[in-house]
Amino acid sequence: MIKAIDRFLDHQTMYRLVLYYLIALLVAALVLGFFKLVPHDPVALAFTTGLMLAACWITNKVFAAVFKVPANSESVYITTLILALILDPVAATDLNGIGAVVFACVWAISSKFILAIGRKHLFNPAALGVALTALLLDQPATWWVGGNLPMLPVVLGGGLLIVRKLRRVDIVVTFVAVALATTLSTTEPSQYATALTETLGSSPLLFFAFVMLTEPLTAPTMRLPRIAFAAIVGFLFAPNIHVGSFYFTPELALLAGNLFAYAVSPKGRLVLTLERIERSAVDSYDFIFNSPRKLAFEAGQYLEWTLGLDRSDNRGNRRYFTVASAPTEQTIRLGVKFYPRSSAFKQALGAMKPGSTIHASQLGGDFTLPADPETKIAFLAGGIGITPFRSMLQYLIDRYEKRPIVILYGAETQQDIAYRDVLGTAKRELGVRTVLAVANGAERGQYPGHIDARLVRLAVPDYLERIFYISGPQGMVKALRKKLLAMGVRRSRIKVDYFPGFA
Repeated sequence: MIKAIDRFLDHQTMYRLVLYYLIALLVAALVLGFFKLVPHDPVALAFTTGLMLAACWITNKVFAAVFKVPANSESVYITTLILALILDPVAATDLNGIGAVVFACVWAISSKFILAIGRKHLFNPAALGVALTALLLDQPATWWVGGNLPMLPVVLGGGLLIVRKLRRVDIVVTFVAVALATTLSTTEPSQYATALTETLGSSPLLFFAFVMLTEPLTAPTMRLPRIAFAAIVGFLFAPNIHVGSFYFTPELALLAGNLFAYAVSPKGRLVLTLERIERSAVDSYDFIFNSPRKLAFEAGQYLEWTLGLDRSDNRGNRRYFTVASAPTEQTIRLGVKFYPRSSAFKQALGAMKPGSTIHASQLGGDFTLPADPETKIAFLAGGIGITPFRSMLQYLIDRYEKRPIVILYGAETQQDIAYRDVLGTAKRELGVRTVLAVANGAERGQYPGHIDARLVRLAVPDYLERIFYISGPQGMVKALRKKLLAMGVRRSRIKVDYFPGFA
């Protein structure tokens, strides 16, 4: 069962999974509304959702054209559905209500463009939209999706899938724990049971944690700042927290957390210009971009890449890819493998010509070299999963920094081996040994087959003393991690390359 779920999740982008989740919640609310199990009229809910969709879509088109950035339809749908699930529906005859709904939509979408620094928006769009509606029009969000017990199974079931997909258990657990602890600490002991029941079953706590808190564009990308962010929002989320007569609402708690996230996160969005394309292996290419400013990053980190697509497919126009270049290089390199049935994003990427542009943002990732240069390391790569190691090796070559590294690199054929030049230079100048595991057509000195426990023992006899870095297809990463654990390698000594939205 778990394997089937993981296979499904591996074929969905993060944004598409969230979109499916929100659609499921809306459909559940419409169905339950017909049976009077939720307090809102399904006709009013359907009307309000349609109104929101139109307002958000038009606003996004206008601002995308004005600011000359790719219009992201998936983001529009997600923001629309969040607003539909936290603002009370309005009737077609309620002009004041319609005005408030449109106001919230316009501000939510426009905030992505006008409340942005370095092309990166500061605040969660839906949270800002409803906060301004409450402040200026006295039409606050009720967060009704989280206050209905019949909706709880859908909220919980879909939310857990999102957490598993994003691997954000740390942020969700921290937020819920701090929110509950703060709630109990400000409640009379005799009311603990009531407070817990209401917070878990009749408040937006879980929906907020699954959808709002995990939104990657306005949350920190590194683990420790991410946990601090969750703790801050969890503390302010508790219903009894106030400053004088001013009480925090869920959206205000998140906006405060967004300010913290901005303070501790990499700043801005880059518009990169394609300089040239290099072939790294069969069906694998490096896209080398010029940047308007130097990108400060650590070797092994990733970026979110966005392309303007005339016609998107069900995977959207955004992807997370490792930066294949080193921090010491002047250009930014993106390494990609193309398959016979590539996505619309990869088709558009493959059609780029020198002078074309792509947007890059959301620098993040902890898949980086250890601070201690004496730490023994083993890199395990499969296919184009060699890209973060290319970044690390080139960085070490440029600095002439020797480290005790062994590389096990798996490929299907000789033609699938990428970055032979960097691997060769690392061997000559730094003494980094690479063992190639070739499944079909292995040559002398290469390991015939895939990377397995036998190869690890042969090539890395001191494997219990090393930190393992694993990067490649999801199936390979999971299998190798399982094998290493069975060999006695501690969990804390295994790092896997991961970024949100992998699909």
